[in-house]
Amino acid sequence: MSEKQDRAVELKNRTGDAHYNCCQAVACVFAEEAGMNEDTLRKLGAGFGLGMGTMEATCGALCGAEMILGLTKYNGKPIRKDASELHNAFKEKCGGVTICRDIKGVETGKVLCSCDDCVRNAVSLLEERL
Repeated sequence: MSEKQDRAVELKNRTGDAHYNCCQAVACVFAEEAGMNEDTLRKLGAGFGLGMGTMEATCGALCGAEMILGLTKYNGKPIRKDASELHNAFKEKCGGVTICRDIKGVETGKVLCSCDDCVRNAVSLLEERL
């Protein structure tokens, strides 16, 4: 495991006002690479916890990774290929799904990937691409 993976999971598991959601935890460990301060990235990711705030949408960890991918790779030309590759690799590592409630097994009772592992996977896959 990398230092960024460890730090992202630590941020996600903080309690109280120091807590970061999955998106914030992933995005904030790449503040330097993104050329942004952590506070700004934390604000950007605030609405992406629990799969964009509802568990009905894409995992927040993946959203954070995609945001950083855009901040680091976009130079005026589409990055669809990179974004698609990141999405598909995350999906493969997280039980074949990217929707938060499906990953968490809300309807099936079978958790496909823990939140900590979603964060680790998103950070690891992003590290490979930067």
